[in-house]
Amino acid sequence: MGKLFRNKGIVTIVAIAICLAILFFAYRYRVNKAINAVSVPIATKTLEARKLIEEDDIKTVKVAYSMITNNVILNKENIIGKYVNYNTFIPEGSLFYDSAVVTWSSMPDSTWSDIPEGHTIVSLSVNSQSTYGNSIYPGDKIDLYYQGSMGENRFVGKLIEGITVLAVKDERGNHIFKKSAEQTNAAALIFSVPENMHLLLRKAIYLNGYVIPVPRNAEYNADTSIYRENTNRIVEYINSLSHNLTPETDVKGIEEITITD
Repeated sequence: MGKLFRNKGIVTIVAIAICLAILFFAYRYRVNKAINAVSVPIATKTLEARKLIEEDDIKTVKVAYSMITNNVILNKENIIGKYVNYNTFIPEGSLFYDSAVVTWSSMPDSTWSDIPEGHTIVSLSVNSQSTYGNSIYPGDKIDLYYQGSMGENRFVGKLIEGITVLAVKDERGNHIFKKSAEQTNAAALIFSVPENMHLLLRKAIYLNGYVIPVPRNAEYNADTSIYRENTNRIVEYINSLSHNLTPETDVKGIEEITITD
């Protein structure tokens, strides 16, 4: 044996054989690991944003281990009873990912419950045309313009700027988001403004004019405010067509209030 190991040629052959064996088994291990089938839950149908995920929404299939990433949910018990995140949907046959599955408490369904002190919620009726083909979404910044008429003269002017949209809903009261498998038409924009602007908007909405939302780009950082430069006459016009009630106003006083064109 000693003579064999002193033979450089034999030692070289043995070393090469050992290296080849190591490479073979390492390669085989990695291949087996890559193609090893793992059971994972997938969606049985397309799941819309905000949907409660139930047991019949899930089935288990085997996929190659190489398809599994760190954010794939492997146990269906961690999915059932939770919700599809508000800003996405889960296609039929898709794996479930941590970012797409959330608890109800983390959903922004009650965003307007945390509005600033002194603000009031406003729901502005809209349609697909006034939202630029359903292109206004929660989180977007908008300005509000008022379109009215004084006698035979028609006018349009900026009324309020820097409003953040809290929610967009369709005619059935369902939320509309940027990612949806079946997009519906917007029927209402929900936002909050200070009380003085809320009253002004209520007057404008009830009068024979139009409140027009205008979307702004992502870099738009204007604070919510009544636009003063060209708006004073519009505010005066809206106020001239309405009457502010006071605690002293009685029923007889209300009956005598008239709104003039």
